[in-house]
Amino acid sequence: MALNTTKVDVNRTTTGIVLPSEISSEVIAKTQESSFVMANARRMVIPGPGITLDVIETDPKPAWVDETAEKTVSTPTFGSKKIVPYKMAVIVPFSNQFRRDKDTLYNAVIERVPGTLAALFDATAFGFQSAPGSNFDTLSGATAVDIEADTYDKLVTAKTTVSTAGGSATAWVFAPQAESILLMAKDSSGRPIFIDSPTDQGSVGRVLSLPAYYRQAAYNAGSSAANTIGFVGDWNKAVYGIVEDITVEYSNQATINDGNKQINLWQRNMFALRCEMEVGFAVMDEDCFVRLTDTYPRG
Repeated sequence: MALNTTKVDVNRTTTGIVLPSEISSEVIAKTQESSFVMANARRMVIPGPGITLDVIETDPKPAWVDETAEKTVSTPTFGSKKIVPYKMAVIVPFSNQFRRDKDTLYNAVIERVPGTLAALFDATAFGFQSAPGSNFDTLSGATAVDIEADTYDKLVTAKTTVSTAGGSATAWVFAPQAESILLMAKDSSGRPIFIDSPTDQGSVGRVLSLPAYYRQAAYNAGSSAANTIGFVGDWNKAVYGIVEDITVEYSNQATINDGNKQINLWQRNMFALRCEMEVGFAVMDEDCFVRLTDTYPRG
């Protein structure tokens, strides 16, 4: 006889643990903290259908004029950018042993869920994952600059590219794989450029006066091209929109599918937490962002 795979929803008679009421707000806070893009881009609260933003594409251009001559007439041009929310979700199953200690469960959720949501959001915004829809922007088309050779000069080039496009670079994000390139950058006397003391410093915290962050989500291995190892840009020109805080729901009676494997929670003395977040991402000017690469594909 075929298995009954119908999901049993939680109702108000469901018994079991009660999660702290502040869990959703703390999960969203930890997600924003873990996500480089969320921590550095502008945040908006948007309605479920999304929102259309008016964008100034070009400014009026004044000009010098002679005395009594006609003054230059110039008008700005406008465009629009739509931010549409898409849903990220994850189900985390636990054994019932967690019921014996609510703090353990609470801490497990706070530790496990935000990082997974942040990594997915960043990887998608960087263009390493397929966008969930046509109105979710990515940085896949950002100009690439190889920083492995002549590292200092190439980082200057990357930052200058942002300013040439009309932006003002606000932060770097490097993959951990990029840090060795920064640490090995030396001046003509053989001294490290980005750290003051090789014996006391093992990490580069600032590059060309801008803060440097490190996220594994900023790495994308190339197969026939160089690896992406970071980004620099004017992150004020990136906006993410959230419909509401993350929702966290609990069930001990559902059947969940883990790939081809079905898990009946009640039968296995387990329960699961479902975490969902609706979020959108828009880039106002992709030219104000630069993708940093190394020289060789390393897979």
